[in-house]
Amino acid sequence: MKKLEIDIPLSSATLKGDLIIPEKAIGIVVFSHGSGSSRLSSRNRMVAAEIQKQNIGTLLFDLLTEEEDQIYENRFNIDLLSNRLIETTEWLLQYKDTKNLPIGYFGASTGAASALKAAAFFGKTIKAVVSRGGRPDLAITELPLVTAPTLLIVGGLDVPVIGMNKLAFDELESIKEMKIIPGATHLFEEAGKLLEVSDLAIDWYQKYLIKD
Repeated sequence: MKKLEIDIPLSSATLKGDLIIPEKAIGIVVFSHGSGSSRLSSRNRMVAAEIQKQNIGTLLFDLLTEEEDQIYENRFNIDLLSNRLIETTEWLLQYKDTKNLPIGYFGASTGAASALKAAAFFGKTIKAVVSRGGRPDLAITELPLVTAPTLLIVGGLDVPVIGMNKLAFDELESIKEMKIIPGATHLFEEAGKLLEVSDLAIDWYQKYLIKD
């Protein structure tokens, strides 16, 4: 398994990333973190570790530089965050260790909106999208353009976000599914709930993260 701490050179910034590629990787999942989070998110890292066990690589990276993250508005600038994800994906498509791997996205909280906007931009290049406790409604106008099979996972106790996900689900025209995990709150902090998220995500990627 190859573990790399990388600097991702983009047009307006250089972003820090942690890239892990299993020896016989069948694909790679790029994580789009939520507002106020980073590549060091313990929840995303736990999900990533489970995904890696299935011979799927992961990239966790900071959507903002440390300086940019100090400006509160940047954390909710979905257009900026989506562009960062798009440029990072373009870098992955050129990078020697990942350029031949099919790509999926995993978006958490507001990061789900960035993931879906980027998926709409790339079309069939993105093979699968999973949203955890996401705000896909923040990408509502782009959702009909998403071609990637999309799984929306929401906690059963996260009532406002369930409603937001139902709105978004209705706008998606790709293969889609919405899973509500009983007894889970927004961050899936309850015992075993994050593992349920991981299992659902892995099933989705194994089904759809397929090279043409």
